[in-house]
Amino acid sequence: MAEEYSQLATLLGMPIYLIVLFLIWSVIWKGLALWKAARKKHTAWFVILLIVNTMGFLEILYIFLFADLFSKKKENKVAKKKKK
Repeated sequence: MAEEYSQLATLLGMPIYLIVLFLIWSVIWKGLALWKAARKKHTAWFVILLIVNTMGFLEILYIFLFADLFSKKKENKVAKKKKK
């Protein structure tokens, strides 16, 4: 098994610890983004984040930019409907 990891590291041209670090980084951000998308009922974002692997970049953008933006738009629509 260690030989496969060694071959993967050689193929990618980077040490194994960097590969593991990138994997952990990606899993943490993906988990946080998926959790937030599920709680806010953003189905399209959930599917996109689940399928597309961007090493955390899309997930970070979703968490800090898009999640609250879409929720505020939805809240404004609900508030306008209640006023009528």
